[in-house]
Amino acid sequence: MSLVNGLPAHVLLVHFVIVLVPLSALALVICAVWPQAARRLGVVLPLLALATLASVPLASDAGEWLERHVPSTSLVRRHAELGDGLLPWALGLFVLAAGVWWMARRAQPQEAEAGSGRSLKLIRIATMVLSLVVAVGAVVDVYRIGDSGAKAAWHDGYSKTATGPGGDGD
Repeated sequence: MSLVNGLPAHVLLVHFVIVLVPLSALALVICAVWPQAARRLGVVLPLLALATLASVPLASDAGEWLERHVPSTSLVRRHAELGDGLLPWALGLFVLAAGVWWMARRAQPQEAEAGSGRSLKLIRIATMVLSLVVAVGAVVDVYRIGDSGAKAAWHDGYSKTATGPGGDGD
């Protein structure tokens, strides 16, 4: 996909990534920390993470098309390099979301609440820590990629003083 209604598809598709990555990250952390939330969300958690995972290569592929159609600058190259690093984070969100969903599905409510069994406790703690690390990493990466993309798109592309009608605050 290269153009949507005359606009580069990347400009539109990144909005899915910008919304879905933090939403998946937040849902993952909540469900990893609170098993009852994972049971209530059910299959929605891994499906949300799957949609997130699918959105990343779509936006990246559209971005590669756009990169070939704009002047190559250090800002554009930096944005493209950063964008290439998001897929592993999105994959991590999906794998952990599927694991949290699977564990919540298998655990009996009494087991999950009581936290019975040392190995179950260790697995839950490891899952919580790993989920938090991957969620924070994914969100920080999306921020860095978005910031670099905004700089690439808007660097020297606007006037710091208002121009045109109503530009002076009237």
